[in-house]
Amino acid sequence: MDNRDQLEKKLDQLAMYMEKMKLAQYIDLLHNPKRLIWVNLIAGIARGFGIAIGFTLLGAIAFLILQRLVGLNLPLVGDFIAELMNYVQESKGLKP
Repeated sequence: MDNRDQLEKKLDQLAMYMEKMKLAQYIDLLHNPKRLIWVNLIAGIARGFGIAIGFTLLGAIAFLILQRLVGLNLPLVGDFIAELMNYVQESKGLKP
């Protein structure tokens, strides 16, 4: 009987783990291709939007830091960054 009790205890633990993993919902999702495609589409759009926003913010912060470094007039770094910023502004059409 001891083995049977251990087996039942293990089965109960397995059932509890499966409930925590929401395995039934995942299997239902796999059997419904339309819902799976929809969920993945929404997730992809959200990831893409997040990446675009994050990259834009990081780029703006980097640009501000570069502007501040130019203002410090560091010998080598300042000249390089000033040339880089002039190139960016010319490519945007901001400078004649």
